Amino acid sequence: MSENNKTYKTISEVAKILNLVNKKTGKLSTHTIRFWEKEFKELKPNIFSGKRRYYDKNLIDLLKKIHFLLKNKGMTIKGVKKYLKDQNSDLDLIDNKTINTKIIKSRLNKISNIVKKLRSNG
Repeated sequence: MSENNKTYKTISEVAKILNLVNKKTGKLSTHTIRFWEKEFKELKPNIFSGKRRYYDKNLIDLLKKIHFLLKNKGMTIKGVKKYLKDQNSDLDLIDNKTINTKIIKSRLNKISNIVKKLRSNG
């Protein structure tokens, strides 16, 4: 199994994925992830022997989302918490390179219904 396909990643590996680098020292900044763990109850890494944190794909995706919303969208921590609680939220995370097919199908259905209504009224 290659390094990129591991089930779990360490906090340093996740910091690298998120490009969390201290601008002054150029070293990876893992303290940001630890801070987010305190702020966001959804972030619960697996802790195995040696008290090291390990992150699965779902946690990494959540961290990518938090990072994107805080750093790219300029949201506050309070705003991101509110966003994460909203299960119907439909932000497309272009930076995360993920596409939610349920959202796309829902939007296509809405557009299709609008087109049908316009045709029947015209």
